[in-house]
Amino acid sequence: MGGVSELVTGEAVVLGLRTARLPSRALARLLDGFVYMVAFFILIIGLSLGLSDLEPAAAAAFAIVTVVFCTVLLPTLIETLSQGRSLGKIALGLRVVRSDGGPIRFRHALVRGLVGVIDFGMFAMPAVVTSLCSAEGRRLGDIFGGTMVIRERLPQGARDQGAVPPVPPQVMHALGADLVALDLSAVPDGLWLSARQVLSRMHELDEPVAAALGDRLAGELAQRTGWPAPAGLPALVYLGAVLMERQRREWERASAAAYAVYTAQLAQQAQAVPVAVAVPGQVPNQAVPGQVPGPPVRQLGYPQAQPVPPVPPQAAPPVALAKPAAPAAAPAEAPAEGGGGFAPPA
Repeated sequence: MGGVSELVTGEAVVLGLRTARLPSRALARLLDGFVYMVAFFILIIGLSLGLSDLEPAAAAAFAIVTVVFCTVLLPTLIETLSQGRSLGKIALGLRVVRSDGGPIRFRHALVRGLVGVIDFGMFAMPAVVTSLCSAEGRRLGDIFGGTMVIRERLPQGARDQGAVPPVPPQVMHALGADLVALDLSAVPDGLWLSARQVLSRMHELDEPVAAALGDRLAGELAQRTGWPAPAGLPALVYLGAVLMERQRREWERASAAAYAVYTAQLAQQAQAVPVAVAVPGQVPNQAVPGQVPGPPVRQLGYPQAQPVPPVPPQAAPPVALAKPAAPAAAPAEAPAEGGGGFAPPA
């Protein structure tokens, strides 16, 4: 049977981890045994083919060494190198850890492997009996080696490790004025880390253990801030609300600093951009005759259109001047009536 084991972390936070139950451990052991049996047959076939000329005694010695390697040394090496995760345990989400919750070492794995010969002898009855009698589901190898098997895989709703579950908006709205007025400068980083660890792993913890941890951390936080948890508000919800308020303040400070850097960069870019100076009597963006057009003038970071040189005026076609008309001949004077005289010939 599996139970809840209280482990003390480096931050002095007691965490209740669920130990593995007998069915899951037995299935993981069957998977590991199948892998070790396949490795044993492969080694035996290789030795029989490569050492066929040996005497029967030497062949028997090699067979015994192969059995010891596959039953003791191979599981020890796998658990040591993988820090307590064999192939069967990886498939079922289990892991071997020390009694204090730390990773196992070679000596722990070796003791488990040696005592496992007794545990899994006689149809594994010693391992089954000791696991049923132990509150943490420990077999003889775990008892002598100072280890236990825990469930490492998170539940479906808590797969994001390190993520603090959000507090309902209505709770944050009800506590808004009190949270904003809190002085969080006296809270040490270790207390923040402990509260975050408990909240992020609350789905792994047993409910009584999680409630006890929440009450203890909420009391320490109330002593630091001077604001106890309101009556009727669970301690874990109180911790989550204070943590969200701290994250909100950190986000505001970080965003304000980032915006200040952004505005400073914009100011530097605006100073580096050349500004077109208007000349009296000159039309903007108009090229001077006889001057090669330069690059487009940039104003406020936006390129202007390339100035188009003006088209020189074409000379008008010459107009033929009309010759002055010859003066008209004066009409001949008519001779006076009745007068005589000589009239010149016409």
